[in-house]
Amino acid sequence: MRLYNTVELRGYTAITDTVHLSEREAERHSEHNYSKLRVRERYSSQMDRSMACSPPLSRVVVSGGTHGNELAGVCLVKEWLRGDSAPCLERSSFTAQPLLANPRATEQGVQNTTLAPPSPSDPYELVRARELDSLLGPKGSDEAVDFICDLHNTTANMGASLILYSLSDYFCLHMLHHLQTHMQLAPVYCVVFEEPPSAAYSLDTIGKRGLALEVGPLPHGLVRADVLSQMSEGVKLILDFIDLFNRGTLFPPCQVEVYRKLEGLDFPRELQSGELNGTVHPERQDRDFRVLNPGDPLFLRFDGETVRFKGERPVYPFFINEAAYYEKKLALWTAERVSVSVPALRVRGGLGGAGGGD
Repeated sequence: MRLYNTVELRGYTAITDTVHLSEREAERHSEHNYSKLRVRERYSSQMDRSMACSPPLSRVVVSGGTHGNELAGVCLVKEWLRGDSAPCLERSSFTAQPLLANPRATEQGVQNTTLAPPSPSDPYELVRARELDSLLGPKGSDEAVDFICDLHNTTANMGASLILYSLSDYFCLHMLHHLQTHMQLAPVYCVVFEEPPSAAYSLDTIGKRGLALEVGPLPHGLVRADVLSQMSEGVKLILDFIDLFNRGTLFPPCQVEVYRKLEGLDFPRELQSGELNGTVHPERQDRDFRVLNPGDPLFLRFDGETVRFKGERPVYPFFINEAAYYEKKLALWTAERVSVSVPALRVRGGLGGAGGGD
């Protein structure tokens, strides 16, 4: 589960690939025009015929424990740091480095630390964020690591979900296609928050590239073998894809479906006190990425009254009834489903020797 005030890294500029966008699309994907993106925009046939190229990735980090009570990532990273399973991070073109992102919260088994901060103006998470930026970045610089995969668990029924920030991140969209093609243990989805770089505070944005892998449902503070296996398989496929890319695999153009975030919806509440007076309707619970039409049951008040969705068009909810969002007064996020035509991808100046992609 992602809370964007957990690892705050303000004032940086993200690195993105240079690809062959039309003038219209380039304008739409500029930071100034993020709010102008339309519901059904699609990429042009000219982009389909283009080739996205970028350098090989050698400095790869897999982090867990950004939130200390999301234990699948914590357990995997601790195992890798002990060295017992470190060979699973080794590939012919690189070796990924494991990182325990928030040791203090992990020790306490909490989302974020509650220990006294070094000073009132410097909470522990902000201090740790600066340490991580120094270790893995600086963010937006040539010295930043090439790729960060940040491991998270969600209490929502989201399978294995990749969290991205841009519809033009063709490297990660090809990675999504690779996971959707090869993953056996869980369905694979992709959420695009599509926020300008200055608003992206998550750990994975320190690197030149990165994503978060959310796996669930899993209650906070608990480990399940099936979810642990799903996360392990997701990490394996992510590292496999990077290795194939580094070794010169040509990934042909592909079509992927992603879910672009729209807005968050709160639970029903008492007008005066603000206390909850309802929760997610049984017909909507655990139905992440399933269409929600206007008039469909959405919430059930504690007195038994059904609250129906009052939107003007169908949407696709995700992070439904996520436990970490209660303090944010969010019952779920809504999204639109978008089909993206992804141009072919190949390494620039890589090792070579691999065949075609998926």
